[in-house]
Amino acid sequence: MNYKMHHLSHTDLDGYSCQMVSAHYFESIDFYNSNYGKEINECFNQILDNIQNSSLLKHVILITDLNLTMEQAKEFESKVNICDKEVMLLLLDHHKTGQECADAFEWYALDSSRCATKITYDFFAAIFEADEKLGKFVDVVNAVDIWLEDKPEFELGKVCMGLVSGAREVNKIMFPNENTKYIFSLLQQAQEFFTCKDAPIVLDDNTHAIKKKFFKHTKNDTLSNLVSKYNVDLLTQNKDKMQISYKDYKGILTYNIGNVSVIGNDFLNANPDFDFFMDVTSKKTISLRSNGKVDVSKIAAQIGNGGGHHNASGGLLSNFKDAFIYDNIKNQVITIMANKG
Repeated sequence: MNYKMHHLSHTDLDGYSCQMVSAHYFESIDFYNSNYGKEINECFNQILDNIQNSSLLKHVILITDLNLTMEQAKEFESKVNICDKEVMLLLLDHHKTGQECADAFEWYALDSSRCATKITYDFFAAIFEADEKLGKFVDVVNAVDIWLEDKPEFELGKVCMGLVSGAREVNKIMFPNENTKYIFSLLQQAQEFFTCKDAPIVLDDNTHAIKKKFFKHTKNDTLSNLVSKYNVDLLTQNKDKMQISYKDYKGILTYNIGNVSVIGNDFLNANPDFDFFMDVTSKKTISLRSNGKVDVSKIAAQIGNGGGHHNASGGLLSNFKDAFIYDNIKNQVITIMANKG
């Protein structure tokens, strides 16, 4: 297949499992994940930008486990039709609310009797070939996603669902590729327990170890410290892209990073050329950290009507509007800081 695939899917077990299926059958594929509402539009526009900037001429946009509104479906089809690349659009979903769109568009495939993962698997298995191990995993996802309590795979599906919903250690907005890699790792490791006696219980007992295995590369440590090191390494690799400034001070901007005190201080210790660490959240709050080089309580007061301590402060960016692409978030914050400076 001489196409580059762009796979947009939901952010739950079914959504990521659809992508695990496509990853089994294709090598040249980029993953995007979205919840409902305007986040779908932002992700779709990001895909189109990537297609326009690509040297490849043929592309497939696959959307799974997300039902579109009629307005979105019309908009997406229109944008694909005017794209100067050859783009094939395909949506595989199981939500009944998409029936109107399924009736109107040939590229919109809907089947409410199966979860999106099973629809995706059956679709590609019919074209290429079935895979026994992958098929077992698909049955686990299907059992829990459409709530087949009488199926033997149901309890395993519940544990897998919890694995995905609890996988908050790698930020999806800042590090989408690494987030996908992390969730894939959790679900791939989970499959190793599927044949155990009392498999759901054994898998549940091992969820902490499964998480640590992803982050542990040399010596063992607490999960918190391993996650902090992993995130600090990612931030360090991306610090030029994520750099902001306040007057003559250089900082880094994160989004919903979590555990700001640990990660913020670890980053500043590892990167002494930076003066402050700033995290903005979807609730418009900001947290700031420094290692003595700048009084972040003054920054918090200036840009967020906040305050606190010299090295740890917080505030609120009242004009901040939540977004789903990191560059859009950063541009907003830079504008707000410039207007308040």
